Amino acid sequence: MRAHLGDQLVIESPATGAGRRDGEIVGLHHEDGTPPYDVRWSDTDEVTLVFPGPDAHIHHVGHGQPVTAHEPSRPYTGEAEAVSAAAQPTGTPNPGDIGRRVAVERRRQKLSREETARRARMSPAYLAYLEERPADPTVTTLIRLADALGTTVSALRGGGIDLPPGQGHALLHPQLRDLGPEECRTLLSTHGVGRIAVSTSDGRPAVVPVNYEVVDDTIMFRTAPDSVPAAAVGTDVAFEVDHLDEALSQGWSVLAVGPASVVTEPDAVQRLSQRAHTTPWPGGQREMWVSIRPTSLTGRRITPAGQ
Repeated sequence: MRAHLGDQLVIESPATGAGRRDGEIVGLHHEDGTPPYDVRWSDTDEVTLVFPGPDAHIHHVGHGQPVTAHEPSRPYTGEAEAVSAAAQPTGTPNPGDIGRRVAVERRRQKLSREETARRARMSPAYLAYLEERPADPTVTTLIRLADALGTTVSALRGGGIDLPPGQGHALLHPQLRDLGPEECRTLLSTHGVGRIAVSTSDGRPAVVPVNYEVVDDTIMFRTAPDSVPAAAVGTDVAFEVDHLDEALSQGWSVLAVGPASVVTEPDAVQRLSQRAHTTPWPGGQREMWVSIRPTSLTGRRITPAGQ
């Protein structure tokens, strides 16, 4: 069995041969059009992952010829291919991007797949497939997921990836409060991306992002000896981490200030390399570990008044 986007999947009633259920194929998981498929059912408008059985057949758009689950695969050319290509939205991310964004946002909000699927009115199995495999969910599915996660369809598609954060409207009644050291440590967590402020060799200030780890309340990051972040060594530096929730116009920031030094003990370097959650995103040879031991740890959070 082979299908293309826009084809119709029909599940026949074994008793009467009448059409029991039908839906539009809105997502393919294999380039050759073989199952499984994402199907938007005409009776519920819901999208589910389907592995067609022997009682299923496909009506190709523009051909009108059914193909049963047991018929041999046939090449697909002609008018229906043009219809299928037109059905695919232009400018969509590479396969899997949407699923990864859904998974990251779900984990950030500490939601289980079951709870997210319930909120989005879809099967947990389909959500798992969407997060783990390349998929092309429909606009209806994305709207439900965005609503369930408190974000936007554009954000799930990566539409704001080249825009600076914080372009939303400010809260009508914002509340700005200072954070204590313990809350700051919690927000720094164990790893992520932060920004380090240094003075370069020519005396100019610079702020650059780095992937960091937190080990025993010490901030650690990897860099190259001739890089801008390496200028931090031997000086007092400022290191900042923040998060903005565009949908709710709220967020927080944490600022750590302290001396930076190179980690030179071989066993310590080896342990850091083994425990690191990720390699530096810029790539290349960045094997020099720098530690920042905060002498000052402050933060602020913006929330709606009264929250």
